[in-house]
Amino acid sequence: MGPPLPRYVIDPPRGHRDTLPAAGTRLEPAEIFGRRAELVVEVGSGTGENIVAAALEHPERDHLGVEVYLPGLAQTLSRVERCGSPDNLRMLPLDAQGALPAMLPEGSIDELWVYFADPWPKQRHHKRRLINPPFLDAVLPLLAEGAVFRLATDWAQYAHHMRSQLDARPELTLLHPSGPRPQGRSSDAIPPDMAATGWAPRFEGRVKTGFESKGRAAGRLIWDLAYTRGPRPPAPDGTSDIEESTEQ
Repeated sequence: MGPPLPRYVIDPPRGHRDTLPAAGTRLEPAEIFGRRAELVVEVGSGTGENIVAAALEHPERDHLGVEVYLPGLAQTLSRVERCGSPDNLRMLPLDAQGALPAMLPEGSIDELWVYFADPWPKQRHHKRRLINPPFLDAVLPLLAEGAVFRLATDWAQYAHHMRSQLDARPELTLLHPSGPRPQGRSSDAIPPDMAATGWAPRFEGRVKTGFESKGRAAGRLIWDLAYTRGPRPPAPDGTSDIEESTEQ
């Protein structure tokens, strides 16, 4: 393998932790990618299977993978080099919850992906789950009006938790309100009050990663969700907040 690919890694000054940007650090997608295009962000991009495949399949879009686990970042860069080094991909090795709202403009994300996040199955660890109010408060303002938020998990209890958190957000609307739940038996316990509808079909743009394969091999079902971001609230002067940020 050749030398590292520094242009693919956004490396801002760090704040009080190595996983956070210094105060005042901003990230303008048009400057990073050299153009204005739809922006897809994957939080927890792992070894890059999804984000690299998406960048290759959709050269008209820009793609940002957020992955704090450095071995995963290294594997992503290796994958990028093997795949021909697409120029519409960048990686951010920072904590998504703290870094994204500090760095990205509101309304700048057109699609947000969270696939197979750690389910933290033990009750005492539920507060560590990514899909919780602090994370949603941080990222939902970054979604453009009409943006799609896609999620998947192979843990039924986590799927139930995600529905309870996401369905309660007034900014979000289920993309498939009549979509049936996954069919078949599951090796993990499915909550008795699990929603029967509102589930998304498997997203064709999602590569079957090692995480998904392990879940299926263990006999668990795959639960897909997709939401759209509703109208953005008007700014005090009567313009939308995205219009205001564009004019500045």
